[in-house]
Amino acid sequence: MDLSKLMPAEGSVHKTKRIGRGEGSGRGGTSTKGHKGAQARTGYSSKPGFEGGQMPLKLRVPKFGFKSRNRVEYIAVNLDQLQTLCDQHGATVMNPAFFAEHGFGASRGSRIKILGRGELNKAIQVEAHAFSASAKSRIEAAGGSISALGA
Repeated sequence: MDLSKLMPAEGSVHKTKRIGRGEGSGRGGTSTKGHKGAQARTGYSSKPGFEGGQMPLKLRVPKFGFKSRNRVEYIAVNLDQLQTLCDQHGATVMNPAFFAEHGFGASRGSRIKILGRGELNKAIQVEAHAFSASAKSRIEAAGGSISALGA
């Protein structure tokens, strides 16, 4: 190895022009800040969203819609998903803790609603916060039972 030929790795060194180091540097004078104005002076810091006195974008864009604070969000679980869980894990009792453990819902506190897509051919006991009418009838037709949990 020849120490006189050592070079930094490709792309590791970024040459930057030194600003404000005299006229001979090519970046002296106003030091790339232009003439006068707030941005030319020391201590200037722009606030997020400030557009130089122009009406900011967040005020120009129309606002619409409404989000209710009292909205109750459910995680939907369909009958075909229940059947898959039965086949894979051999479960006969399914409750919110079981669903959370197997990837349905962010936490154990999530509300679960059972929906009627798909077929169920095994008698299972399902505990959830809500059931659709079709899911209720299909679970009971397969010989299973349901129990609705309180909110």
